[in-house]
Amino acid sequence: MVLYLSVFLILTGLTGIYSVTTVTEVSVKAGDSISIPCLYDQSYVNHVKYLCRGYYYRHCSYAVKTDQQSSGKFLISDDKKLKIFTVTIKDVTDEDTDFWCVVEIDGGGDDRAYFHLSVTRGVSSLYVDHQEVTGFIGEHVTITCYCQNSGEAKWCRVGGPCVSGTEGSIDGTTVMLDRSSSRVLRVTVSRLRMEDSGWYWCLEGDLQMPVQISVRERPTTGKFCPSAFTMR
Repeated sequence: MVLYLSVFLILTGLTGIYSVTTVTEVSVKAGDSISIPCLYDQSYVNHVKYLCRGYYYRHCSYAVKTDQQSSGKFLISDDKKLKIFTVTIKDVTDEDTDFWCVVEIDGGGDDRAYFHLSVTRGVSSLYVDHQEVTGFIGEHVTITCYCQNSGEAKWCRVGGPCVSGTEGSIDGTTVMLDRSSSRVLRVTVSRLRMEDSGWYWCLEGDLQMPVQISVRERPTTGKFCPSAFTMR
């Protein structure tokens, strides 16, 4: 069972020893910003979460915490409904490589998951135009993932299943994958529902690129109805 779980986490790009999961490795260009989702267990909803910087957890340093005001290079937000806290690292440098998503545990060892940033000077090995995408109920969104390699690519939901090949579904929502170009993966998520809101990622090889989909109701456009009047 332990072996099966380890293989599952590797194949879906998830890491987490206990009840926190996140990406394993993300390619990011120096100078850019990157947002990383960290999924946690229901029992951690009211716990403090934080980002810790450093390869070895015992020696890592606080970067930002949810019970402190975040500003500057590191930002953090906690979506208790989705049970995901998101950390943003701005103006990435060569020194921004090793981090931990951590949930604070009173009177015990904090729960955590490690992720690595592969910082490049040129084009990232796996990237998207925008990490945040908005769609409307009943409609579709298309996300374009740019891949420097030509291996098999997948579309996964954080903490959920993946879709590979050309078509599949995630939680009942249809997902189409177009890899007609070896360096591009186009993901179309159709007939959006509110429950499709959340974090996903493109997955190719050892790399993931997180994307947040926000689903809303399309605003209604008011129509002008002229009042009846009489010309004199």
